[in-house]
Amino acid sequence: MRPPTMPAGPPAEPGPLLSGELARLLSFAARARRDDDGFGYLAADGSLLPDRPQETYLTARMTHVFSLAAMLGRPDAAALAEHGVRALTGPFRDAEFGGWPASRGPAPGELDGTKAAYVHAFVLLAAASAVTAGVPGGRRLLADALAVWNGRFWDDAAGLAVEEWSRGWSSCSDYRGINANMHGVEAMLAAADAVQLLPGGPGEAGVSAAGLRGRALGVLERVVHGWAREGDWRLPEHFDAGWQVLPEYNADRPSDPFRPYGVTVGHQLEWSRLALHARAAAGAGAPAWLLPDAEALYAAAVQRGWRADGQDGFVYTLDWSDRPVVVARMHWVLAEAIGAAAVLAEVTGDPRYEADHRRWLAHAHDRFRDDATGSWHHELTPEGEVGTTTWLGKPDAYHVAQALLLPRIPLRGSIAAGVRAAVARRSALV
Repeated sequence: MRPPTMPAGPPAEPGPLLSGELARLLSFAARARRDDDGFGYLAADGSLLPDRPQETYLTARMTHVFSLAAMLGRPDAAALAEHGVRALTGPFRDAEFGGWPASRGPAPGELDGTKAAYVHAFVLLAAASAVTAGVPGGRRLLADALAVWNGRFWDDAAGLAVEEWSRGWSSCSDYRGINANMHGVEAMLAAADAVQLLPGGPGEAGVSAAGLRGRALGVLERVVHGWAREGDWRLPEHFDAGWQVLPEYNADRPSDPFRPYGVTVGHQLEWSRLALHARAAAGAGAPAWLLPDAEALYAAAVQRGWRADGQDGFVYTLDWSDRPVVVARMHWVLAEAIGAAAVLAEVTGDPRYEADHRRWLAHAHDRFRDDATGSWHHELTPEGEVGTTTWLGKPDAYHVAQALLLPRIPLRGSIAAGVRAAVARRSALV
């Protein structure tokens, strides 16, 4: 059954959903808009860094965030989301070979033509959120993103996504990764929600909502119910082309921002939350293991990752014996802890999760929130000083925006669908 459409008319007036810290964060993030196209990389003070490449995943994330903000009634958000959609359907897209290169510039003609699943998952997420928000051009972008994801990245035999292609799709990397598949789950759940809203139904997108949700559940079953459970909730991240674990991958580069060595605490929190989004989307037919596995994965991340080095905060990574490897505190890890705790509290009603949610949020406000700019510091040392080992500046609004929204919206397959439902509910009460 297709969900009811939102009431016609202008966006809802700004209110409790769009206030305080979230409103300040969005004002900071709006500075990332580039006049030429897309969104750029923000320095710590909110200025654009012109010497940084234009990374496609950042433009996609900002398009997603401003699509959410458009539904919430932020006056400039619809235009910012449309700006992102135009960039992703135009200059960021590879007109010759299709798909989306990893980045462009900063020098004219400079291009990282790598076609990465991680990047394409965020393009798919941006497209789905744009469709859910009614952003012009969203339907075209969604159809294109789904075609590339399904045709190039989805490996039906493995039930997982491959990692990376050359620009012309002539060669595929032997590396397989969990990070890209995690965001693939997020994107497929969001696309499923968006497909149901299309006037032409599933046929318009060439794929059904049920099919997308089934794939997402299959990934969760293999990753969470399989590898994570088998490893006593220590989730391996890196694999070869045959999906054999590479436990020592990047041991010489442990601080890598996308493929760090060992157990990535924040990803375990993120997978925990995604399992519950999938459970909500599946409804009465949801597999029974989703909730207990989500709780176990969250518990392991908290017990092993919080204060692992004796100081407050979540460490970035652990080795296979739970010893800290990279002790830097990343803002996105704490944001995922906040979001996971909020969702677990909603699903279970267990006051322990609400207590955790308050605790993580208080830590964020004490350490990470930068009241001078409205954003969060992206990396801190264990002592609470600003660090730059892995992250420079404040280019990401995606993790914090979602963490701030999750306690305020009903749980759905996607955050965009949750925002849509919250706004519709509020409109019905007015």
